[in-house]
Amino acid sequence: MTTAILGLGNMGAGLARRLAGTDLVLGARNPAAAAALGKEVGAPVVSYADAIAKADVIVLALSLSRAIDAIAGANLSGKVLVDISNPMTPDFNGLTLGFTTSAAEELQKAAPGAQVVKAFNTIFSGVFAAPRSATVAVPVFLAGNDTGAVDAVAAVVTASGFTPERSGPLDSARLLEPMGLMNVRFAYGLGRGTAIAPAWVKLAA
Repeated sequence: MTTAILGLGNMGAGLARRLAGTDLVLGARNPAAAAALGKEVGAPVVSYADAIAKADVIVLALSLSRAIDAIAGANLSGKVLVDISNPMTPDFNGLTLGFTTSAAEELQKAAPGAQVVKAFNTIFSGVFAAPRSATVAVPVFLAGNDTGAVDAVAAVVTASGFTPERSGPLDSARLLEPMGLMNVRFAYGLGRGTAIAPAWVKLAA
């Protein structure tokens, strides 16, 4: 299974480093500018279109609008698209979508031939730099309508050193995206810093 990461900012680059050594391809608007990262993680850096064509699972490490632009015109039949975005207002105090739809569902509308899975939206980019021993029990919440697609993304999550937490169908993203916003508020508004991630604790059998 080949995984592509489109967008090599802090989130995309952090995840790429976690997936170094796997069957990975990196997609960039300017592949030459990302050559050093590609060499570091041992993955080719190609255009968005070429990365989409080569991959089975495509992580869109982009905002919703840029993700939709990146996949426009591509043959997405049978592809799994991973939406990691949180549709926040410019001041990071609210969401531009919420409760009646989500970024993940809007992406699915834009890519009806693909299967969209929500993932990684509650993980700060700096967490990727932590030792794997510190993140192996940290949940990455997954929401998707297709069991096979969710299983494929769960495998990516495990390979990246986290624990997949299946969270129901794609409309669960309507709840996961506000959770991402709450994580931002804890980090910045409440002074907890970005070395945090939400989780549920089971207290009884």
